Amino acid sequence: MNRPLKHTLRSALRLALCSGLLFCNAAFAEDVGSWTSWRGPKDSGSVESGNFPSTLSKDKLRWSAPMPGKGCSTPIHLDGKIYLTAPQDGKDSVLCIDANGKQRWSTVFEQEDAGKHRNGSGCNASPVTDGKALYVYFKSGMFAALGLDGTVLWQTNLVKTYGKDTLFWDHGTSPVLTNKHVIMARMHQGESWLAAFDKQTGQVAWKVARNYKVPTECDHGYTTPLVMEYQGKESILVWGAEHVTIHDAADGKVVWSCGNFNPEGSQLWPAIATPVVVDGTAVIAYGRNDRGIPRLYGIRLSGTGDTTASSHAWKRDDVGTFVPTPAVHRGKVVLVGDQGKVEGLDATTGKTAWKGEFPKGRANFYSSPLVAGDKLYAPREDGVVFVGKIDSDGFKVLSETNLEQPVIGSPIPFGSGVLIRGESQLLYFAD
Repeated sequence: MNRPLKHTLRSALRLALCSGLLFCNAAFAEDVGSWTSWRGPKDSGSVESGNFPSTLSKDKLRWSAPMPGKGCSTPIHLDGKIYLTAPQDGKDSVLCIDANGKQRWSTVFEQEDAGKHRNGSGCNASPVTDGKALYVYFKSGMFAALGLDGTVLWQTNLVKTYGKDTLFWDHGTSPVLTNKHVIMARMHQGESWLAAFDKQTGQVAWKVARNYKVPTECDHGYTTPLVMEYQGKESILVWGAEHVTIHDAADGKVVWSCGNFNPEGSQLWPAIATPVVVDGTAVIAYGRNDRGIPRLYGIRLSGTGDTTASSHAWKRDDVGTFVPTPAVHRGKVVLVGDQGKVEGLDATTGKTAWKGEFPKGRANFYSSPLVAGDKLYAPREDGVVFVGKIDSDGFKVLSETNLEQPVIGSPIPFGSGVLIRGESQLLYFAD
């Protein structure tokens, strides 16, 4: 980006803050839809229809809301209200921001456990809502349900109950919801588990061990479970510790599992990217794509019990992702690699449908990509955000904008625009 454009974008952000964040967003659709969990209603990181901006330049900025501290979680929204977690005066907090960027309320808890990684925080996990309450988790162990007005319905501390995690980096797993429960997973060196908590009380409904003997750090998991239907029953898919498992949502019992993701016994391979499921195939990113050691697997979700011998449909060692979770676009899996390589693949065969690349830089991609309509939004950790277009001709880069603040949280669609959570501001861009 040239220097004059950087200067004008910085000026626009300052103007947004100084004007009280009351820009009227004419582009905001009356029916805003919802994005109630980290990767959206289908766990796909995508919305198929809509006309979204081709650039996030200064003239597309509709408003900017200041963040009280460095948080890396992704916002969610429901009925025109945006909810996100952020540290506030050294404590965990939840914020509600309206469609014009005005803060409606904040709820502050008793403590914060700050992040260890330069791109981490104590607020890495994203909120989730069922339309009746918000459910949040923080690195400090604070686990809570809030009313949509910010009232605390219940709270507990999982670190005090089950001890600190031993993760090398900061907790990243977000809570997810089944019909009856809030689901949390802990995968680390030590006692690992999957647990369900009553939505109304926060009491443990069931908790099952999930321990596997694997090489050093390969049992460290930062992925988020997926709630799905499997063989006609509500189920939970979990990836971590070199195993994919499917659990009955009613009691946590393992009904299906698959291993053999690291036959060479390589060390220091934590599970970070969450799987995507397309047409009965789970696409699993593993290995260390950030170090030139990608592994990408297609796993058929069928059968019962240990299906390791039969479920591996395909494997690739020439493409992958370490941190960014894939998205899905019109049945294709969309990968944004850690250094900016972009590829669309067929989930059933693993074959490449199209590919491209964002301009190279020194920084990596930590945010997970958003596909909105035919646009692909991919922020780099240094705050440079790329927009690409996916169509019948393949992929092409449309624009590059420097937001001049780190971006780790994932972009989400909001009305006819896109929300980007930076280190110091929540930004809304729309045509």
